[in-house]
Amino acid sequence: MSLRGPGATKAEPRAPVDAAIVALIPLAAKGDKAAFTRLVETFHADMARLAYFVCCGNRELAEDAVQSAWTIAWSRLGSLRDHDRIRPWLLSVTANEARQLLRRQRQVTTVRLDFAEERLAGPDPFASTAALDMGKVLARLKPEERTLVGLRYAAGLDSAEIGAVLGMSASGVRSRLDRLLDRLRAELEHE
Repeated sequence: MSLRGPGATKAEPRAPVDAAIVALIPLAAKGDKAAFTRLVETFHADMARLAYFVCCGNRELAEDAVQSAWTIAWSRLGSLRDHDRIRPWLLSVTANEARQLLRRQRQVTTVRLDFAEERLAGPDPFASTAALDMGKVLARLKPEERTLVGLRYAAGLDSAEIGAVLGMSASGVRSRLDRLLDRLRAELEHE
């Protein structure tokens, strides 16, 4: 995750979902297991990444959230109106399931991030005296805020896609994300 400042470049827009994948949706909705398996192969990694982020690094909880999301997708795939929106829809279901599991668990965990610099011999003369623990940073956020940041930085969705997932306008997403990142920057500067 990058806490980007003014003048930072925007992420590349994501390519639309492959037409061959979109063509599988009606088949999977009618119970075609092979078509559904192909959907899982295509979208599982994105869903797992988002769930891990929302669950603040709790791998077991993230796996449970993704499994639950796939169960919901299997039963509700026929309700998806715009098949081109399969990815945001699946990510929305995943984020909702991750938040539900977090509410039930009410447990905070930390994320351990291993950086290559830690494996190098000798101390880094340019290292900051204040170590940044991303787990603690993420734990400060409400699950809904982690979802917003996760959809942007872990799943790579743009503001319009996030808006569709969360039921917000694209400008509302940008505004809320900017305020959230500003708050995190200010908190990190005071540590």
